Amino acid sequence: RDLYEGGLRIYSTLDLDMQEAAERSLQAQLDAIEAGVYSNGKPPGRVSYHDYIESAKASGEDHGPYSPYLQGAIVALEANTGYIRVMVGGRDFDDSKFNRATQAVRQPGSTFKPFVYSAAVRAGHPVTEILDDSPLNPPVIQLDSTLWQPKDDDDTTLGHIPMRQALYLSRNLATIKLGMQLGEQTVIGEARRYGITTPLRPYPSIHIGANGVIPLEMISAYTAFATLGARAYPLGILRVEDSHGNILWQPPVRREDVMDPAHTWLLVDMMKDVIHRGTAYSAVWKAGFTLPAAGKTGTTDDYTDAWFIGYTPELVAGVWIGYDLQQRILEHNAGGGRITAPAWTAFMRDVYDRRPAPADWVRPDSLVTREVDQTNGYVASPYCPLEVRHWDWFYPGTEPTQVCPVHTPFGIGVTP
Repeated sequence: RDLYEGGLRIYSTLDLDMQEAAERSLQAQLDAIEAGVYSNGKPPGRVSYHDYIESAKASGEDHGPYSPYLQGAIVALEANTGYIRVMVGGRDFDDSKFNRATQAVRQPGSTFKPFVYSAAVRAGHPVTEILDDSPLNPPVIQLDSTLWQPKDDDDTTLGHIPMRQALYLSRNLATIKLGMQLGEQTVIGEARRYGITTPLRPYPSIHIGANGVIPLEMISAYTAFATLGARAYPLGILRVEDSHGNILWQPPVRREDVMDPAHTWLLVDMMKDVIHRGTAYSAVWKAGFTLPAAGKTGTTDDYTDAWFIGYTPELVAGVWIGYDLQQRILEHNAGGGRITAPAWTAFMRDVYDRRPAPADWVRPDSLVTREVDQTNGYVASPYCPLEVRHWDWFYPGTEPTQVCPVHTPFGIGVTP
């Protein structure tokens, strides 16, 4: 009553220009998917938004809170404060008032993987550690006694690869093995640090995002990366004033330290590679968004959910696309880097057309650098081929000290 009759004024954190940019970006991307831009023709057996709306108007049909057509959500937050600048909970509020950003519980796919790598970095694993990207042997026996033998989307294995590469190429098998080495409870605890509250079951599939999350929680978790270690709680209200302008309520900005800046910088540096040479390269960097940014793509193995959560040092934005009723988005190649990241890029380009470019993350002075052989993780010797040498950064005490024993003056693995 005070709100409607007493002159109360509620000030939201939403930025209307950014909100409109997000709505445009999401709608354009969903229209493109439905039009067949990503599938060589309209996806068969799926009703499009525009066709459904016309049909519903003619028939008076009411589908309830869930939509039969392709849906999406976008959330954007200021990294330091948690102020929610954008919240798009669906495609058409008049048709469906279900807020997919706050009410849906969806599998995050590979956007969950940074929590696995965060736990690894926290435990002292260097980013050059060699992981095994090969099939599980033996396969995992599930509760129903069936065998779980996951694979990667491209149905390939890469053998032994550095941890950095496993993250930016979003390799499932390498990540699962790393997570199993750390322990499911350790990874669950790490996700809790980042603010994930939904039930997480301690099975190996958790490492590749098989448990449901709330999009707002998942996206706001990435504020800890953007700020180099401090997670900001999402905040939608700036203040409430009475009719005379007196502040009746002003919620405080809440932040919680998740990890120290040096460890977090290593994670951010790996996630920058997702954009520079990984699963989001084509849709972000190659598409022209070259400001300091990092992120992670996400796709479920049945193509029912596609994500991209990306961030600059000051703004975190995440996009989810999928059907309310858990249909496949497309039959093939419905990865987050391909069909979701373009909406993020369009939105962020619009935002940064109207605000100054952010400064890049400052690397903490405590980190040390070494040139390593990427095939084995040892310090590179003069005999290591140039194409396998790579300079990388390490938390003090985790850097390799042994020089590569594999490449010698006499050949690979040959000693006099």
